[in-house]
This record gives sequence, C-alpha cells and structure tokens, in this order.
Amino acid sequence: MAKIKVTQVRSIIKRPKDQKATIVALGLGRINRTVEVENTPQIAGMVRKVSHLVKVEEA
Repeated sequence: MAKIKVTQVRSIIKRPKDQKATIVALGLGRINRTVEVENTPQIAGMVRKVSHLVKVEEA
C-alpha cells in the first residue's frame, strides 16, 4: 500500500466527539502535526470524515 502524509490544519475545538476521536485515532491532536500512515480503506474513511480539518499529501 502507498503511504500518505496527514497534517492537521484546523482545531478540533467545538467539533463533535466523533471527529475529535478520529483525529486522535489518526495520531494527530495539534495543529501542524503530521503523521505518515498506510493508505488503507479504513484510514481513507477516517481522513474523509475529518477532511475539513486535515491536509493530505502523497508520501
């Protein structure tokens, strides 16, 4: 599988609990924190759910 870089670009303040939990599950939690993860269907769904809070790049 290909790797992707996911960077949090917006705050999770005043967001629903499920979006906060998704950000934490991705390994984020602070603005400008970047993680490199495998592009699996599960990760793609998580990224899609919080797409308005993160930036995604090919690794």
